[in-house]
Amino acid sequence: MIELPWLDPEGPALFPNVETALEDPPGLLAFGGNLTPEWLIQAYRQGIFPWYSPGEPVLWWSPNPRMILIPDKIKIRKSLRKVLKKKPFEVTFDQAFEQVLEGCSAARAYTDETWISDEMKAAYTRLHQEGYAHSVEAWQDSELVGGLYGVAVGKIFCGESMFTRVNDASKVAFVHLVEQLKAWDFKLIDCQVYTDYLASFGAEEIERTVFLDHLKWYGAAPRLPGQWKISESIKESIY
Repeated sequence: MIELPWLDPEGPALFPNVETALEDPPGLLAFGGNLTPEWLIQAYRQGIFPWYSPGEPVLWWSPNPRMILIPDKIKIRKSLRKVLKKKPFEVTFDQAFEQVLEGCSAARAYTDETWISDEMKAAYTRLHQEGYAHSVEAWQDSELVGGLYGVAVGKIFCGESMFTRVNDASKVAFVHLVEQLKAWDFKLIDCQVYTDYLASFGAEEIERTVFLDHLKWYGAAPRLPGQWKISESIKESIY
């Protein structure tokens, strides 16, 4: 049996070297600690994120390889371009963070399980209030129909989860985020682990060491403080 490092929740936010993360399950690094802003910010700055089921201790991960998207390399399929031209949704930033969390934590068609517990929602809401976590919302007839949230570390956006209640709502929200991040000179989006969905947008896997080099240089850049707002010129340029 492999023993994972236990992190004292009452102690400072100190994590093991990510090179000690397990290969199976891929990237599992440690357990314990807590979800205060101090712990979460330190984790993201080191390429680590929490992911665990409700009722379990906090589990910390740093997978290898790492899935990332370079904003300038985003791929938008022809079918999605047609949707974008129709302007079916109004897209906003940081207008309904807690509602986006609720949407992301709701049961999906393929499972009743969720890793976004009440504890996680409270933790990321605090991080949002401190200007680190941000949401993107897609609205239709004044109703929230899709969105996503993540954490900004310097010039890197660490995506956490997305949801959709209407076809293409989360995709449209994601495209708006990427285009705005380009304008703000963000260098990459951390997608964490491989999915076909993200690969369809041009996301790719890189070695963890390469990701950590990116994090070292771009993560140290000054962050955009406070609430985010999408530029109207970005909205127009997308269509």
